[in-house]
Amino acid sequence: MKFSAILRTLWLFVLTRVLLVIVTYVGYILLNTPRDSTQAVKLEDMLMVWARWDALNFLRIAQHGYQVPTDFAFFPFFPLLIASISQYLGPWSYWLVGFMLSNLALFGTLLLLYQLAADIGGEKVACKAQLLFCIFPTSFYFFTAYNETLFLFFALGTLLALRRHHWWTAGLLGCLAALTRSVGLMLVFPFLVELWLQKDRVAINKRTLFFCLLPMLLIPLGTALYSLYCWYSTGDPIIFATVQENWSRRSAWPWAGIASAIYDLIWEQPFGSFYQAHILLDLGATLSFLALLLAGWRRIRLSYSIYNLILLLFCLVNPSLTHADPLISMQRLVLEEAPAFITLGFLCIEHPRLDKALQVFFAALLVTLSMIFYMNSWMV
Repeated sequence: MKFSAILRTLWLFVLTRVLLVIVTYVGYILLNTPRDSTQAVKLEDMLMVWARWDALNFLRIAQHGYQVPTDFAFFPFFPLLIASISQYLGPWSYWLVGFMLSNLALFGTLLLLYQLAADIGGEKVACKAQLLFCIFPTSFYFFTAYNETLFLFFALGTLLALRRHHWWTAGLLGCLAALTRSVGLMLVFPFLVELWLQKDRVAINKRTLFFCLLPMLLIPLGTALYSLYCWYSTGDPIIFATVQENWSRRSAWPWAGIASAIYDLIWEQPFGSFYQAHILLDLGATLSFLALLLAGWRRIRLSYSIYNLILLLFCLVNPSLTHADPLISMQRLVLEEAPAFITLGFLCIEHPRLDKALQVFFAALLVTLSMIFYMNSWMV
């Protein structure tokens, strides 16, 4: 990777982090401090407003371990990393370490995304994909102590290693992805696709094929290790799945959540209701990334499209049909389909007006949703 590309990625990373700090400063001062206040605001207090929702769960698990059944919905590698560092620094450091890990993982993810995109569409597409990824309306989750960026770092690292035919590296990174988020197990599918694409080279004999398939087993090993821990701790090896009922998630056909969301949007939710806005965000994100999946089928590598397809299906077959927002969290979960931003980069290069419109729309909504999140309003 060229030094100039690394430098551009660093500038994009820094500028978007500074943007979120400015948004935090303005929102915190105008919305959180008393009128006519003359007291100074500490930087650490201002940034602590980002310790919301699942970030608090990860930090609590890092500090005190798994305590209640719903804790097991959060896979262990991210809180384990926080704990492994903060135990030497002291209790004050858990939030700071989680915050730093999330943002450092984002920088690594941006470098990997650039390389994946540049291999397909060149430098312009890669830079555009990075920009749109950073200013996507829910990319503020990358700024706080969520495990999305760590998962994406391992997942995109797996895809790049597969592209380079580094099977053992791909297996190891896939194992870490599976220990970070449940959907990491799905990296088995792009692994199989890449092996199939290289079938003329790897299937020379059974021995060669065996040694190519062997590292793939590291991916389900990550999930198996966590299942063993769950079994030892609770007696239920898949408690991370069974506790999803706490969020009204149940297995259904892939189209059930979309159909339910459309029905609720038209018939159930009154105009201007809280859940109407949430359904619009989640349904809009779902349909947009479904469209990107279709648009990218011939534009990006097959294994990347399969990765996007499997992740989208994984979310759609577990909707919250009894919840007021059947596609709950999809506005965040679509971020894990990072190769879709390569497709979006292609489209924006081909259609400059679309590019300008999306940049304005993404940035404006990013600022708005960021403020909603850190002011502790429900975003998921």
